[in-house]
Amino acid sequence: MSSMRVDLLVVGAGPAGLAAALEAKRHGLTPLVVDENTLPGGQIYRSVSRSPLADPGVLGPDYLRGRALVDAFTEADIAYWPQTLAWQIGTDKRVSVTRQSAGGGTLQIEAGAIVLASGAQERPFPIPGWTLPGVMGVGAAQTLLKASALVPDTPAVLAGCGPLLYLFAWQLINAGVPVRAILDTAEPDGRREALRHVGGALRAPSYLMKGLKLLRAIRAAGVQHVKHVTSLRVVGATQAEAIEYVVEGKTQRIDTALVLLHQGVIPNTQATRSIGCEHVWDEAQLCWRPKTDAWGETSVPGIFVAGDGAGIGGALAAEPSGRLAATQAAATLGKLDTAKRDSRALSLRRELAAHTSIRPFLDALYRPADGFRAPADDSTIVCRCEEVTAGDVRRMAGLGCVGPNQTKSFSRCGMGPCQGRFCGMTVAELLAQAQGCAVPEVGYYRIRPPIKPVTLGELASAVDTPEFLSERAGFPK
Repeated sequence: MSSMRVDLLVVGAGPAGLAAALEAKRHGLTPLVVDENTLPGGQIYRSVSRSPLADPGVLGPDYLRGRALVDAFTEADIAYWPQTLAWQIGTDKRVSVTRQSAGGGTLQIEAGAIVLASGAQERPFPIPGWTLPGVMGVGAAQTLLKASALVPDTPAVLAGCGPLLYLFAWQLINAGVPVRAILDTAEPDGRREALRHVGGALRAPSYLMKGLKLLRAIRAAGVQHVKHVTSLRVVGATQAEAIEYVVEGKTQRIDTALVLLHQGVIPNTQATRSIGCEHVWDEAQLCWRPKTDAWGETSVPGIFVAGDGAGIGGALAAEPSGRLAATQAAATLGKLDTAKRDSRALSLRRELAAHTSIRPFLDALYRPADGFRAPADDSTIVCRCEEVTAGDVRRMAGLGCVGPNQTKSFSRCGMGPCQGRFCGMTVAELLAQAQGCAVPEVGYYRIRPPIKPVTLGELASAVDTPEFLSERAGFPK
């Protein structure tokens, strides 16, 4: 396998990764950015530099703001490898990557420091019927809109909780697509709990105004908005035909061929877990996140996490997060003295605080309800790859299965192509519920490389290092 060395390797080209790379170059480091997508921007700014939409403005000003960041990155002449999967990362900061472009093949990169900016993923939302055709995540539907200008050809029902649920409904309305209904499943006590954090929310008035704007537009469009939904079920023999929901103990039904589900996002921790970084349970956001210091450095020296991968903060908070990580990496690698590092960090920390002060309010307001995180219906599929149900997990707990890793031996749960990304949280919460203990006591899957599937052909095809380097000017030959 060919190998090469870089000062700083940035994994992910979303706002945190792009900001980290720009900051690293500012301090004299030679960064390399690798990303699985074909264009920089990540999920939030997907295709912003080359939007297929006739009017990208339908996605809103926050989306268009990303163009400036992507343009700055492009003009900075930083080495950037799209369609590149980092599938193994060692504690020695050796990273194995595979290309889907440039002829394909595998290469090993030795990095002085690594910034992981792999972002967030949608929280699993297992309800009866969620595997039927016609049911998908809001994040996936938004990707189709951003990347391919594809919109639903039938009015959709959006169900769940979280800011993205309302943002995407607003974007669909802007694109001329009718929304049949929004079914809100957030914890009923969330509004009262959110009031405890209203002080922090008032320090971020732009976020509050944005939320009110979305709600007003949705109301003006005549969208049915149902709150305090306590149960959901998608009905259909071979595809989605309707969604049934319960409000105040009464079951109601909406006929629809398209259901879009969402109950917030959680950090994507597959890479940090495969490395062996220490993780902590975040009770406010109901998820695991890597344990990091004030710079974003993990328990493994020289490996940083920036953006939503370290805890959900949003796109605007991701940028200063990435810059802080790169600033510390530059200091660690001898490019920046402590005084200059700390001086630069002052403004970055103020910027980060301005964008994160709203988070406790949002976390409480949109807290996903217990019943939707650990489905009560035993027939609900939890692990889609291996078709393991919630009832199967409870039976495994009854047989003495105490943690997610043991479910692999019992049922192959978590061993499919997704490597547990879409079932790990649910399995852990079901086991904790069955055992009457907290999720941290149950733990999580042990993640091993490859982080995502890699073919034997890709492993066997070593890439010539000079060929990799010649793809982008500005990288030392």
